[in-house]
Amino acid sequence: MAGAFAVPVEEVPLPGAALGRLPLRPATSAPGAAGCAHPPPLSASPPLSASLERGDPHERGDPHRPAGRLATAETAGTLDLLVAGVGPAHAAASTATALTAAALAGDPYDLVVSAGIGGGFQPDAAVGSLVVADEIVVADLGADTAEGFVPVTELGFGAVSHRPPESLVREVAAATGGRTGTVLTVSTVTGTAARAAELRARHPRALAEAMEGFGVAEAAAAHGVPVLELRAVSNPVGPRDRAAWRIGDALAALTEGFGKLAPVLESWNPHDRTH
Repeated sequence: MAGAFAVPVEEVPLPGAALGRLPLRPATSAPGAAGCAHPPPLSASPPLSASLERGDPHERGDPHRPAGRLATAETAGTLDLLVAGVGPAHAAASTATALTAAALAGDPYDLVVSAGIGGGFQPDAAVGSLVVADEIVVADLGADTAEGFVPVTELGFGAVSHRPPESLVREVAAATGGRTGTVLTVSTVTGTAARAAELRARHPRALAEAMEGFGVAEAAAAHGVPVLELRAVSNPVGPRDRAAWRIGDALAALTEGFGKLAPVLESWNPHDRTH
């Protein structure tokens, strides 16, 4: 992510997590800067990070601005870049830590973005393309039965999906050229054609799979903060073939896409959460 914002990143102490802060408006964009960014808010090598955005707390009481509206660089809007770790549990814990710390400090976040690389369901999400989640679904939280997989909600517990704000998804897709659809969260990456077919049969709108989005979304939901997930496709979902991985291309696409988000985030109203 730092590759999309050519400005110094301020390190912010946070228990159990690495967090960096930079202005919302990039000084200069660096689209396609392969290798400069890891997953957005791209800060480190794990293929996932969470970006947390806040406006100026003094602006929240301005009657001429919707409460909590994202601020521009002129009003001290910032992006905090959190290396959230690999897997839904680590991602949820890291995100919850950052959200709680901000809330206790009286300066809560307006938005959480889970971003990184992932597998794409072919032929709908080609390698090197971007996917913007209009639904974030955990695909393997539940129980196996003789009749097949049963999601945890049918067992009477929890949730299995979160929906990002429709208006934000639409605007981000238009700005980045990404496709919109379901992004699955899995704890075990798909490695066979049979598993890929099973997931697609259960989730026909799925475009991509990754390992962190649902964890980030659960933490955001607990704090009442909207969430967005953006993925660049590094490999096809299916048989594990490392020769077919294009991680560099995916990171370049992710860096370029994330560099186009600043105008969208500046203008988006966090209270417009229509689905």
